[in-house]
Amino acid sequence: MTLKSSVEIITEWDIVAARQLGRNEAKALGFGTVDQARITTAISELARNIYLYASIGFIEVESFETEAEKKIVITASDKGPGIKDVRKVMEEGYSTSGGLGAGLPGVRRLMDSMDIQSTLGQGTVITTEKWLR
Repeated sequence: MTLKSSVEIITEWDIVAARQLGRNEAKALGFGTVDQARITTAISELARNIYLYASIGFIEVESFETEAEKKIVITASDKGPGIKDVRKVMEEGYSTSGGLGAGLPGVRRLMDSMDIQSTLGQGTVITTEKWLR
């Protein structure tokens, strides 16, 4: 069974809505409170990046459940300026906004997998997964 929902990110309130959607889906799949917090924190970072750098985009939350596995897939997509140097933004402490530089590296640590596809002038798609253990 697959269930997909999305939140358009335009305002800061949309970040809250995306976090809540992720928490609800994670809870419904059976994730514990610690993993629910990891998932919502990752969503918060991804949605905030959309809000700050692309102005508009989407957070999609997809639940997968088979007899063999359960997982949640979070996809952040935008049509923003793209990421000039993906390797650089994945370095601990690197920040383009003057923050701590924990955003995308933090997302990578919180989730089980992460893939970044970005094209300058066309946008970015980041897909992360968390498996229920």
